[in-house]
Amino acid sequence: MKAIRAILKSLLDSLRDLLPIIGVIAFFQLIVLQQPIPNFGEIATGIVFVVIGLTLFVHGLNLGLFPIGESMAYAFAKKGSVLWLLLFAFALGFGTTVAEPALIAVADEAARVAASGHMIEDSKESKSSYAFGLRITVAVSVGFAILIGVLRIIKGWPLQYLIIGGYIGVVIMTMFAPKEIIGIAYDSGGVTTSTITVPLVTALGVGLASSIKGRNPMIDGFGLIAFASLTPMIFVMGYGMVV
Repeated sequence: MKAIRAILKSLLDSLRDLLPIIGVIAFFQLIVLQQPIPNFGEIATGIVFVVIGLTLFVHGLNLGLFPIGESMAYAFAKKGSVLWLLLFAFALGFGTTVAEPALIAVADEAARVAASGHMIEDSKESKSSYAFGLRITVAVSVGFAILIGVLRIIKGWPLQYLIIGGYIGVVIMTMFAPKEIIGIAYDSGGVTTSTITVPLVTALGVGLASSIKGRNPMIDGFGLIAFASLTPMIFVMGYGMVV
């Protein structure tokens, strides 16, 4: 009975989180546009699936990704090897980003648009190569970002100075990067911090800060996602300047 109540509570929480979106769509469709909702049955079924999927996703985060991220951070801190910890941080950032569905979709769309704009050859091989290169560039940038973020936690460097310096670099590179790549570069910072990357990286930061003496998880444990959103903009603009 306790498990059933927990599941029902999770479903209600997911429905509550989705209600603002449903309300906005219904208001503009029925009140502003004054049109009936098309395919209402299919949309209602889709909403039910979204609620169930969101519930399972959040439950999976709490059950699997957050604990494994924190436990590995504790283990590496206990091992006392900074090199292995930094290598793990880079590999974690790289691996989770390569697997991001949002990045895969954006990279494929960017390749299609680049081909239609005659930036690359309009062939399957050329578009596939461009999309793959874009994904690898973003993945390397996120791996580098998590490495820097972990090093910041270890050394106790102030987060704000690194972030300010990074965005100054973004502004400078924007002046020199091809205008066709700037929008993609800016968007790549958002699509990398999605369903797979955020839980593991957040758990890594919090677990690491909790296991190092003198570090506050609230102050030092968070902030890795900011680096993961920042460095792809720099790397992708660099990729556009080279390619």
